[in-house]
Amino acid sequence: MVDSSEACNAPQSSAPPAHRAARIEDWAHARRDRAARKRGHRETVIPYSGYGGDGWVRILCRVLLSRPAEPQPASARARRRAERRGAGMRGWRSFTSVPVGYARVSVDVGGQSFELVADRGGVVDTVVQVGLTPGWHTATLRTAESAAVEAPLNVVDPAVTFGVLSDVDDTVMVTMLPRPLLAAWNTFVLDEHARIPTPGMAVLLDKLANSRPGTPVIYLSTGAWNVAPTLTRFLSRNLYPSGVLLLTDWGPTHDRLFRSGREHKRDNLNRLAAEFPNIRWLLVGDDGQHDEEHYRQFALAHPDNVAAIAIRELSPGEAVLAGGRSKIEDGYGGVPWAYAPDGSGLADQLTELGILKP
Repeated sequence: MVDSSEACNAPQSSAPPAHRAARIEDWAHARRDRAARKRGHRETVIPYSGYGGDGWVRILCRVLLSRPAEPQPASARARRRAERRGAGMRGWRSFTSVPVGYARVSVDVGGQSFELVADRGGVVDTVVQVGLTPGWHTATLRTAESAAVEAPLNVVDPAVTFGVLSDVDDTVMVTMLPRPLLAAWNTFVLDEHARIPTPGMAVLLDKLANSRPGTPVIYLSTGAWNVAPTLTRFLSRNLYPSGVLLLTDWGPTHDRLFRSGREHKRDNLNRLAAEFPNIRWLLVGDDGQHDEEHYRQFALAHPDNVAAIAIRELSPGEAVLAGGRSKIEDGYGGVPWAYAPDGSGLADQLTELGILKP
């Protein structure tokens, strides 16, 4: 078994003291961990889709404490009712699970075994060196206490030169996220079946994903990893193309009170440019938050990695709830921009630009 480096995950005695909020959160997690284990909760690995390239893959998962699986109901009708209850989970329930900080996760992929270490929030986000052929693969993940689960991995062919990266909130899903009360309602209360897909966006992204063989699809959001299972079901149910979710972990970090959503998006964009230098990305977002500025800065820094930028225009009502809009009139560095209120309008413009094949 290959022991992955733990320098970036495990606590370090020489590191500066953690932020007070982080220490309080760790204390609370430790108390909840003990209480949950006394109630019979056990470690569970939540697998997330990962991606990779020539000789490497990025493993993504989270370790939580959860109740042991209940026996399947005997009748088919009872099983369907149980499945509907599970799939229709209110958003707040996904935030009540107890993360297992610094859990050790065994990973089997491509005939090799690795031992990875989660961060203080139970999240594993680690690159391992393994050679896989281009296409979809699976990695088997487990802890010493958990059952084995499988995580999909999309290995991108080195010959691929086009990819799709899309925001989530108000881009593929209508959430009007910047309004605090409405954001809380959508995140913590609203049943996932009541979430509204953005008109035409699923068709657009599916056409883009199938327009060129092997096109990778990335969904980049400042949403929390807690909602990844819900979001995955939403994307699948509304016929969005299969892709990789890049989310973040809420709460304090080692050195600050709040995590930075802007840093999360900027860092992942720059990381993708470094990992796939030959890919030109179509960047899809909306004009209600900071997508335009994020994408503009990325296009200025990496003009060779941007095919075009497609921005969904919010309706007047959505724009008011989002605090207005800041439409950019001109492209930057020769990068074409497209603006439309829905996926159909963006498809027409991207076809004219030659990005989407008719």
